[in-house]
Amino acid sequence: MKVCIWGARGSLSATFNAERARAKVKAALEIAVEKGIDSTTDLDQFIDNELPFPVRGSYGTNTPCIQIEGQGDEYIICDCGTGLRDLGNKIMADRHGAPGAHFHILMSHLHWDHVQGFPFFVPAYIPGNKITFYGGHPNIEKVLRDQQSEPCFPVHFDNLAAEFEFVRLKTGQKFQIAGVDIEIKAQYHPGGSFGYRFEKNGKSAVYSTDCEHKSATALADKGFVEFFKEADLLIMDAQYSFAEANSIKEDWGHSNNIIAVELSGMAKVKTLCLFHQEPVRDDFQLQKFLDDTIEFSQLAEFRPDKIIMAQDGLCIDL
Repeated sequence: MKVCIWGARGSLSATFNAERARAKVKAALEIAVEKGIDSTTDLDQFIDNELPFPVRGSYGTNTPCIQIEGQGDEYIICDCGTGLRDLGNKIMADRHGAPGAHFHILMSHLHWDHVQGFPFFVPAYIPGNKITFYGGHPNIEKVLRDQQSEPCFPVHFDNLAAEFEFVRLKTGQKFQIAGVDIEIKAQYHPGGSFGYRFEKNGKSAVYSTDCEHKSATALADKGFVEFFKEADLLIMDAQYSFAEANSIKEDWGHSNNIIAVELSGMAKVKTLCLFHQEPVRDDFQLQKFLDDTIEFSQLAEFRPDKIIMAQDGLCIDL
């Protein structure tokens, strides 16, 4: 099974401006001076081997969207943040614009950062494509239609050329799409949200964003430990630090990196992927957040085998 992340920021898209670009260039030049590079230096090797990730790359700016590998003309997608636009463009290029694709889109919930990319999903404008939305909320179609109504957007939902279907799910429900076994679970979030567990060929991945686990409830919540149990990959909401989640941002509906480590460790998760990143953090701050999380995990009684930070364009083979 293959999982690709197309957007990982929470709440709204992150900023990348001239000031942040300059900081990366300056850091790269400082390292280059320290290493004494000259005209004989292989620049590609220098970038790959000497520059830390936040200098040579970026965790990205898009809001939530992930893809689970389907089969043939069937595509499995979670959420419609701004990352959906990039995914749609990639699929259009891979298919050379050919119709006949079936997109299965599973919604965690309907807050704006999880739906705002859909009006820019090019496959929705192609006759012959089919899009099926799944989720635990009863009003998915209404939210998508409202988003593409005046004065919010110039193209009405009724003008989309693809065929649409909406499927209501109940927590605990198990079903199959494109050869992948899926289970849905209700989560703690304002207005409610839903997580999804995917299993195929003996591998498992869990997408659990926009869920607030508090210190007192997380370690006692055997339901989530069971839902995450022995997952090869857990993509989990860890937007806040422990201090933020237990002070000014308590009850905002998001979890922290400490709880993410503890829950994934109790569930014997192999790889924990920190997701729904705080949009005000730049790449250097996100790297420190990741490093601090890994450092804490070494002290924890239970911890996952590996901890990574989600990034736009990251694909993980399980």
